[in-house]
Amino acid sequence: MATGERVAAQPLWPVEARLAALLPDLLVFRKPRRSEPELATAQGVLLGVHVTGFTALMDRFSLTCKSEHDMDKLAHIFSYYISDIVEHVLCFGGDILNITGNVLLALWTVKQNQLSDIITLVAKCSLEIQEKFGIYHTREGQDLQLKIGLSAGWISQVIVGDEQRQYLLVIGQDVDDVQVAQRLAQANEIVLSWNCWKLCEQYMFEVEIMREDEAVKLRDMRITDPFDFDEHFDKCLDYLPHYRTSADTLRTALELDPDSALEQTLRKHIMKNLLKKIDEGQPMEYISEFRTVTMVLVSLEFHKTAWMLHLCHLIQEAALYISTVIEKGGGQLSRIFMFEKGCMFLCVFGLPGDKKPDECAHALESSFSIFSFCWENLAETKLVSISITNGPVFCGVIGAVARHEYTVIGPKVSLVAQMITAYPGLVSCDEVTYLRSMLPAYNFKKLPEKMMKNISNPGKMYEYLGHRRCIMFGKRHLARERNKNHPLLDREKELEAFQMAQQKCLHQKKGQAVLYEGGKGYGKSQLLAEINFLAQKEGHRVLPLKLKEADFKQCFYAIQTLMAIFFEIDACPAYYRQECLHKQLCGMVEEPLHCLFNDLFFVKFPLSFKVSHMDDLTRQKKVKACFFQVLQEALRETPLIFLIDEAQYMDAASWEFLETLLSTVPIIMVMTLTSTFTLCGCAQHFLQSSQAVLVPILKLATTSLLRMACWELGVVSIPQELQMCFGNPLYCEVLCQDLLSKDVLLFHDLQKEEKNSKWETLSASAMKSTMYGILPAGSEEDQELYICTVKDDVNLDTVLLPPLLKEVAINQLDQLSPEEQLLIKCAAVIGHSFRIDLLQHLLPGWNKNKLLQVLRALVDIHVLCWFSKSQELPAKSILVPSSIKIIEQTKEQKKKKSDADSPLSLQEELYLPQTEMLEFGVPLLREAAWELWPKAQQIALHLECACFLQDLACRCRSCHGGDFVPFHRFAICSTKSCSGISQFCSYKDTGSVLTQVITDKLQLPSPQDSFQFQTKPFRSQEAFTSEHCRTEEEFLDQVNRKLAQTSPKKDMLTTKPCHCEEILQLVLSPLTQHCLVVGETTCAFYYLLEAAAASLDLSDNYMAFFYLRKASSLLGQPSAFSFLKKHKMKICQFEEATFCCLRSEVCFNMGQITLAKKLARQALRLLKRNFPWTWFGVFFQTFLEKYWRSCSLSQPPNNPSENSKKKLAVLQQRVHCLSLLWQLYNLDTTASSRRFACLATLMQKNSAEEFANEAQVVSTYVAVSQFSQNMGDRDRWLQCEQMAIQKSSLCWFSREGLLATAQLMQALAYTKLCLGHLDFSIRLGFQAHEICRHLKKPALENLVLSVLFRSAFLKKKFDLCVHVLESQWALISQGHDVLGLACFYSACLDLLLYGKGLLCRSFGECLHFIQHCEHSCILNSQSNVMLGVHSSLAMWFAQDSQWNLFEHHFSKARQLVKRTNASLFGSHGFVRFLECHVLMLQKMPEGVFMHTPPETRSQTLKYCEEFFSRCVTCPVYHQWVSELKASVMRYGKRESMSSTNIVRPFDTCFTRIWTEGEFLEENNSFGRNLGIERFDRVADVKEDKDEEIKECIC
Repeated sequence: MATGERVAAQPLWPVEARLAALLPDLLVFRKPRRSEPELATAQGVLLGVHVTGFTALMDRFSLTCKSEHDMDKLAHIFSYYISDIVEHVLCFGGDILNITGNVLLALWTVKQNQLSDIITLVAKCSLEIQEKFGIYHTREGQDLQLKIGLSAGWISQVIVGDEQRQYLLVIGQDVDDVQVAQRLAQANEIVLSWNCWKLCEQYMFEVEIMREDEAVKLRDMRITDPFDFDEHFDKCLDYLPHYRTSADTLRTALELDPDSALEQTLRKHIMKNLLKKIDEGQPMEYISEFRTVTMVLVSLEFHKTAWMLHLCHLIQEAALYISTVIEKGGGQLSRIFMFEKGCMFLCVFGLPGDKKPDECAHALESSFSIFSFCWENLAETKLVSISITNGPVFCGVIGAVARHEYTVIGPKVSLVAQMITAYPGLVSCDEVTYLRSMLPAYNFKKLPEKMMKNISNPGKMYEYLGHRRCIMFGKRHLARERNKNHPLLDREKELEAFQMAQQKCLHQKKGQAVLYEGGKGYGKSQLLAEINFLAQKEGHRVLPLKLKEADFKQCFYAIQTLMAIFFEIDACPAYYRQECLHKQLCGMVEEPLHCLFNDLFFVKFPLSFKVSHMDDLTRQKKVKACFFQVLQEALRETPLIFLIDEAQYMDAASWEFLETLLSTVPIIMVMTLTSTFTLCGCAQHFLQSSQAVLVPILKLATTSLLRMACWELGVVSIPQELQMCFGNPLYCEVLCQDLLSKDVLLFHDLQKEEKNSKWETLSASAMKSTMYGILPAGSEEDQELYICTVKDDVNLDTVLLPPLLKEVAINQLDQLSPEEQLLIKCAAVIGHSFRIDLLQHLLPGWNKNKLLQVLRALVDIHVLCWFSKSQELPAKSILVPSSIKIIEQTKEQKKKKSDADSPLSLQEELYLPQTEMLEFGVPLLREAAWELWPKAQQIALHLECACFLQDLACRCRSCHGGDFVPFHRFAICSTKSCSGISQFCSYKDTGSVLTQVITDKLQLPSPQDSFQFQTKPFRSQEAFTSEHCRTEEEFLDQVNRKLAQTSPKKDMLTTKPCHCEEILQLVLSPLTQHCLVVGETTCAFYYLLEAAAASLDLSDNYMAFFYLRKASSLLGQPSAFSFLKKHKMKICQFEEATFCCLRSEVCFNMGQITLAKKLARQALRLLKRNFPWTWFGVFFQTFLEKYWRSCSLSQPPNNPSENSKKKLAVLQQRVHCLSLLWQLYNLDTTASSRRFACLATLMQKNSAEEFANEAQVVSTYVAVSQFSQNMGDRDRWLQCEQMAIQKSSLCWFSREGLLATAQLMQALAYTKLCLGHLDFSIRLGFQAHEICRHLKKPALENLVLSVLFRSAFLKKKFDLCVHVLESQWALISQGHDVLGLACFYSACLDLLLYGKGLLCRSFGECLHFIQHCEHSCILNSQSNVMLGVHSSLAMWFAQDSQWNLFEHHFSKARQLVKRTNASLFGSHGFVRFLECHVLMLQKMPEGVFMHTPPETRSQTLKYCEEFFSRCVTCPVYHQWVSELKASVMRYGKRESMSSTNIVRPFDTCFTRIWTEGEFLEENNSFGRNLGIERFDRVADVKEDKDEEIKECIC
């Protein structure tokens, strides 16, 4: 039952049956007796089964480091093994009395004349057990074997305890005999006690006499005619009144009628925490846990002369005292068992629901109290021994369904039993208990090491001597020292409170106290260390003290220790202490009064006559007065500060003294308190003083915790998957140290840009691509900066928490009620965020009302919180001017629409209000709760979650469902049949929404599932060509009309927000983890691809890389030779191609161009669409694409069958791969790359038309149009754009069609900008931006904003430019898009240069970004953007006459200009570069350039000619470049230009540089902030739209 592989208890069992399953029939059918111990005797046969090798197996597990994993395997082995034995005994009518450790004891109660028959029955049962289960081979190499002992005779039973808790004991000589028989037996042997041998039918057995009058070894049974064992078995059933009467159950006790009296009787024999779970209706398989507990084993050995009844009374007295003491300390008395003339009590601290802080200390103190009581009060006690251990164990149910017990299993359980024998007569503990108790070392004594049976390394052992007062001083200074390299984070307000207390004490001459209160790990000790440093730096004398829990019990201990530190006698040798104290007291305290300090400081001043006549109260007052006096004297020389850490442990007398001291002496006291601790009355009175200030310490901000984590790891940035900051510095510190100790991180040099040619080595590059939003500021140039990544073979989801943090989290968990604990454990399986309906699915028997009630209680105490991700529409855009018509419904319309949409399916329910989703609010509670589950139960629950979530693993309803990898499920159906190991659920066709049919297998989504956009009728090629042409204005008007007509009935999803991001976070991401835990690698790979595609769709490249890296680990490391490539799991060719395609896109976004090309080609090859490598191949393939493919496309497609959908999946991936390829080759301006790019666009267009999806075709034509503009092909550019407009009339206004419309509108805005139609471009940009905002497409939205900024900038609408940049920053700051940041800062530089003083970002910030990111491979591949950036920087430095910096950036721009194309960014950068030329020719002095030759007039003119020939598709800049060229030609010599110092204005469509008078002018209002000069911009825009249109048409 511990593993979940045995048959689970039926949920419909009444409470009486569940209680009876935990108890023997001896209790269930027992007649009521008096409460005091009473002996009841009966005849019976005892069977004892001892599992040998189990302790050795536990020892093997204890030698490894994976304690929880080993406990899981150990519990699985033992439960699986013992359950079969239990069921076999029950089949033979036996009553399982107990399962203690590795021993099972069973009883057959009969009359005396029936003993011989029952002995025969039990012997047959024993032989069958040995035959079937005698040897169990484990994978660890340690076999489990059985030793069986039998005895028969009189059995005595007694119940000890009180009305709340009772325990059954079976005692007597025959109980001792069965234990002796077990010890005499060897492995796989059966031994009968001598009395049993005398009572049996001896002729029936083949035996071997072992020892006379002691034991007999049973070899076999003689079954001869006329004896028939079946008849004998039926005969014995008449002797067993409680034998089962039904074939459905093994015990009659489980079928009893409800009886409240019986229930109350049985409840007394069950532990309280288990009773609570049973009352709550929790299934037995939910009860078992793995946790760290403290075990106390009390062994009482009695004199042999003690009478049986008197012995029972002794055990009763001991049980009552032990139970009382243990429960006060937070533990429970688990069980009592006898051994010959002794008795053992097993107590456990830290069982589920009982976890308390300082558990080990409570166990030790309770043990010493029990030890003293037993020696002093139990008369017949011969020996008392107590052992204590602490460690991880399995706490749960073992056995069969009909009879099981709640127990603890683990190596520490074996160790605690062995310690009793090794160290008799002592209170002994292991080293773990000693260390975790945090008790003073003088309370312990180290014990000699001893050999223990089957325990290879027991470790150090200690004797606990009880709590003793310290007889010597030790350093009790602060636990933490100030770290010079780690400054205090975000504690300015707390430090300000201390500084204010200093000022008040200085000016008012009154004492001041500052008390910092906060939770554990909030940084209180670190704050005190900082205050200690600051105070000593200012010349104050500081007395630091760290208290412990044990100090609370010592009267006046805090003041005693503080004054010892004050007198500097805390660390001096004992023989020198009196002399040192005497020197300190001389001159301040009279000589006769020195003896007052003898008891306080353990010195021996002679007792004076004056002191000898004082009573105790007078002496105490005099001691305090002396302390006040010496402190007053000390304050005259230097200020004095008391620092007390963990002040909640201060004793009441010390609090009272400090209160008096505060009111009489101008001293400063700084203390820390733990918020959850209840203070004594004196402490409460101290806090009410007007001179005391209580300062709460709150959680640190996430950014501060990230900085702290970076400091701990020695890096400047950490990956996203490690950013689990919860505001607690201790958690952050321990987690970082744990990661370092487990060696799961890799460190990389930040400045070193790695040129990766393999996917497996891209982790560092992926990490660098995400960290530009948190750049290290103020770092020295020669300082080495590092980043860290997680190793590829490490799954952080399975890395266990450090023991310290797990204990803290479990302490918090056990403070909750049983139903709250169960809810938290089930929610932990789902993930950090979870759905209420999925949670209810995991909670058996819970209705919605009960679930909501418990959830509200947990939310009220902040254990859980509502999911913070807003599910409403984005906030109203700040870019919407009143003159622009926006497509948007009113709030009332939205409300009506939401009310009309009822949740008809799980897919719809996912988007109910955010109250349907919750997340964990307590740090690390989810991780700790998840680790409590046994492995098999974890798998079962994860399987349930996977089956539930698989319904929702598709695009949202706003996107018409479907796979994130288009038609994914249709393409993999051929491999679904071969994935026979799957354990998921299968699916049936239900239209657009999936529903599950639970089976015993988990399969990939069925290809029969269909979605609306996938089953639309596809139009023929003729239908495309029959559409009429429309202009841009007509297109925009029709878009407005279509969107204005949107309604739910027409399925127009214009303003319905996309929830794919929530699906990724709440469905796909958890689903991959569920599949991995279950072991379903095929399904996990499928959903990892879906999650990666969803992340790319949401422009989160790093998370896409994260999911793909997980998928790579599932496939295994690739072989160095392609013909040897063999994956660890079988995937279809389509999935392998999709895997390559997704990796190619990720590499492209990371700037890994070579690898991206390689992967895209590989994906195409897997999709049976080769891409040529040579120019001849390009020529031949181009011929085929233009002629042969065009003929094949004229054939109309078949009806959309399943095979056609598989083809559509392949076509979609081909289109995507080809789109990637032309974008990759477009980055290079060589002729060869242009040929490859042209071929890729042609192949993409043909594939898209073959795909016959309207939106896809429109998107493809938009892409081809964009490519043609970049290449300077004006005719094809405008033609493809017109084709896209024509075919857009066939776009269904679904989300996919709306996305294609937005892409087309962005392309039109881009076109109008290039042509100079700025007003039209701005209008289209606003429309496209609004649609993108609703679609949640950040990449497209960022592109739209870039075009919108450029249009507004050229229109000189600088205020609008600032608003656009603010929106762009809000967009890119949420992600980690370094290219978007580069475009943003490039625009900021433009605004700084030409924005008439408007400032969006400072120049220093722009320069800082470029300096740290210019070596990024992402920006290295973006020559167009970087040309504009470096040219703008060069212009800026030229204005300030910083020609050395101008040379640096100008030389970089000169290298980049040859690698740019005719795109908008390329043309803009080229213009900036030409501006630099003009500035250099006009203003640069001779001989400035040190490394590069200056540009000449002829070279500038050549660049102008090159601009006109290259940027033919960007005429918006032509007039300006013409004016630049004219100015260069007008002034043929540099000398004449500099002497004249006047340049005529450039009347262009962009701006003009006014140069009359001084070319450089200082702007006082702006220059004071930036410390630099800039241009004066005073020109107006001159634009003639009609002439520009004519020019473009010509």
